[in-house]
Amino acid sequence: MYVVWALLPCAAVASFAGGHLWRYRRDRFHGPSYGPYADTAQRLGALSFRIGVPLLFVSRIAEVLASGPHSRPGGHIGPFLITLQAIAIPLAVAGAAVLLVPPLIAADAHARVSPLDRITLPVLIAALLSSILISFDPHSTDHGYLAAETLFTWVRSLVTLHPDVAVMQHAPTMYQARGLIVMLLIAVWPYTRLAGIFAVPTARLLRKLARTGVFRRHDPVLGSPGPA
Repeated sequence: MYVVWALLPCAAVASFAGGHLWRYRRDRFHGPSYGPYADTAQRLGALSFRIGVPLLFVSRIAEVLASGPHSRPGGHIGPFLITLQAIAIPLAVAGAAVLLVPPLIAADAHARVSPLDRITLPVLIAALLSSILISFDPHSTDHGYLAAETLFTWVRSLVTLHPDVAVMQHAPTMYQARGLIVMLLIAVWPYTRLAGIFAVPTARLLRKLARTGVFRRHDPVLGSPGPA
């Protein structure tokens, strides 16, 4: 259990970080879904995905932070987060489908897909569906929220580097499956067609900031740019 719920999350994060570095050195995240080679549908799919996933990520992080040890977020926060997820999930699924399904069907030589590409959409859908099932689990109540007692407690313990393996060891199967699905998605992300969906615009932003001098070193006395 310690290997699954303590070491495996660390391995997934290491794969995520190392994989992005590998992809940057290999092809700078260039692919048919990004840049000048993308068609209108791909651009719309990328836009939908870039809106949906951050919204979903922010809503889930906010829920983790706002939930009590055994309860859902109080006040108007809970309904607001549910509404946010109801908007984010269809956008993320639609964007992923537009980006992933056509290459899988088209068998085009310039749109080759890897085995990891083929499992990306099912894993992503499984992650989103498991999020919905957990949010509306009939066995959870406002004062007995199983997600807060299991997944949220586990995630907080990982962030503080004190993994609480017991909460996931005794968690219901659906919650254990949710944790494993998310870890798998994190681990394979850099090696799929979705790797550049956020990395490409981030790299462009960093280059723009570099050109405007935001990252230039300044002389500590005169406040002017120093030698490179």
